[in-house]
Amino acid sequence: MLHSAIIRTCLAVALPLATVGHGTAAQPPSLEMDVKAAFLPKFAAYINWPPGALGAPDEPIQLCIIGRNSFGPGLDEVAGRERIDQHPVQVRRLNSTAEAAGCHIAFVGGTTKESPAKMLGALQGQPILTVTDDRGGADRGMVHFVLKGGRVRFHIDDALAARSNLGISARLLSLAVSVRQRARA
Repeated sequence: MLHSAIIRTCLAVALPLATVGHGTAAQPPSLEMDVKAAFLPKFAAYINWPPGALGAPDEPIQLCIIGRNSFGPGLDEVAGRERIDQHPVQVRRLNSTAEAAGCHIAFVGGTTKESPAKMLGALQGQPILTVTDDRGGADRGMVHFVLKGGRVRFHIDDALAARSNLGISARLLSLAVSVRQRARA
């Protein structure tokens, strides 16, 4: 069931997005963010969390948007429909990483006071899946969204995930444009 959900999301990603970000009126720029919003809560199903990181089975998975928020209310709607195992998904919007306690996934956008690099550094080593995109500059989280061939795609830094004691499933790794591999034991 979870595998079919990610496949449906990938089909949605196949929508042509070539004009997004190029300033043309052919497609609204929000389409790019809608596709990213569809991906964000689904990532949780493909992460192996350290013991106890998710809490009790009915406790929500906290999807945190830290800093610049390019997502509209559609993210709340999409996340509200998701359940990862028995966990509902809850969206929190935060101004800084100082408020990130309890986050499981953090989309890091940067602020006027904190750059994405500084925010990522503050989250490093915690069991939080960090997600970034090209809008925040060159700094990359464990998952980094890009527009490639007119579609929303992502790179994965599995080595960075390993440093936070997170495992990324082979299914998700296979969908990435590129994967920075973790060190082999």
